[in-house]
Amino acid sequence: MHRMGQLNDYKIAFRGLKNGTHTFEIAIDDKLFEAFENADVQGGTGRAEVAMDRSETQLVCDVKIEADVVVPCDRCLEPCHLPIRYEGRLVVKFSEEELEYDGEVLWLFPGESEVDLSHYIYESIILALPYQRVHAEGDCDPTMLARFTIGTEAELEAIEERAAHEEEGKKSEWDKLAALKAQMEQKD
Repeated sequence: MHRMGQLNDYKIAFRGLKNGTHTFEIAIDDKLFEAFENADVQGGTGRAEVAMDRSETQLVCDVKIEADVVVPCDRCLEPCHLPIRYEGRLVVKFSEEELEYDGEVLWLFPGESEVDLSHYIYESIILALPYQRVHAEGDCDPTMLARFTIGTEAELEAIEERAAHEEEGKKSEWDKLAALKAQMEQKD
């Protein structure tokens, strides 16, 4: 849930800017991630560089994001720092109608004087997260990893042996059914 008021640093005032390209730098900090309350990202820092091309009818924002975010490691669940790099384009158009933001076009009323890029920057960071979020090999917390292991080699072998016996038992049940079916077919 987005809490307005905390994210004024992510707003760019465009009223009064001349047509043409203007560059802005926005500092990314933990407040962005706290405002959207996502369990995937625990925090982060970085910057977004916005090249805004202003015209009479729209704003075109080319956004480059470089950030370091903290997420839970998929292997050990401890905090893991991940570098994020993202480049994208957001088009801001104006309309008297209330139209939905679709991830590529943001609609504002003609009287608006600033554009809030917090949602776009946050969403871009989330989309740039890698599918697998893990520490570099050997950097996971060994204490946490030990909690997730099955146990000793003997325990692992016992589990595998029990599973093999259960599988054999299932096969023998199927063998009995196949033999019964064969007997019934012979009587016909």
